[in-house]
Amino acid sequence: MTLHLSPIISLPRMSVAQDACASGERIVPEETPIALTYNGSTHAVMMASPSDLEDFALGFSLSEGIISDSADLLSMDVVEHDLGCEIRMWLSDRCGRAYRIRRRALAGPVGCGLCGVESLAEAARPVEPVTGQLRLPPAAIKAAMADLSEAQRLNREARAIHAAAFWRPGKGVVAIREDVGRHNALDKLAGALAGASETCSNGLVLLTSRVSVEMVQKAARMGAPILVAISAPTALAVRVAESCGITLVAIARGDAFEVFTHPDRIDLRAS
Repeated sequence: MTLHLSPIISLPRMSVAQDACASGERIVPEETPIALTYNGSTHAVMMASPSDLEDFALGFSLSEGIISDSADLLSMDVVEHDLGCEIRMWLSDRCGRAYRIRRRALAGPVGCGLCGVESLAEAARPVEPVTGQLRLPPAAIKAAMADLSEAQRLNREARAIHAAAFWRPGKGVVAIREDVGRHNALDKLAGALAGASETCSNGLVLLTSRVSVEMVQKAARMGAPILVAISAPTALAVRVAESCGITLVAIARGDAFEVFTHPDRIDLRAS
């Protein structure tokens, strides 16, 4: 369906500078409650940008382990309400049975990601090892982050919006998704790639945010061999990246970046 909600909106404001004031407008990001339901039961209510919601629902379902393949979602409907949007999903019999067993309540405000997790083991759940053999020169990291900046259409207009992108050597940014929440942006990217049957083993996943453990877990489920972020990682994110085989590149700004795990995928001889 076509949503009436927009991810950005123009609002009136008064600007003050050097003791002078002026009225005008500023474009700011929208933030909307998005309810994700499975087989008639609400699983999560996330604060997100109201765009690319089908990608968001598919990527969230994959990253949370509710489904293992896009074919496990039998149907999906996005319903707009006065207070937000509801994404109604129906699971295959196999996933529906598994979901009933593991069903738990989760509330995810922007920037949270693991709120409502009832088990500490759930937060540190292992992921499949990433085995992609992609090797790239340092110049490719610089080029990828420059391409990411150019591709952030919504952020150029409203600021305060995160992005996650998939970049492939020789092709540039293959897909990008933006959202007020960094986790949501990555879930939207995962859904977009899964819906297009794109594999992540031959490219980079790029982030405009810091790298927390759940971002590494999501990237690992996508099969991304190299994760590049503009900000720093947490210590747990580094440990999980090391254990699952991801090359974690962070603080990638301008000509410089830092490699925290599996540096063999960065070909320094080509610099």
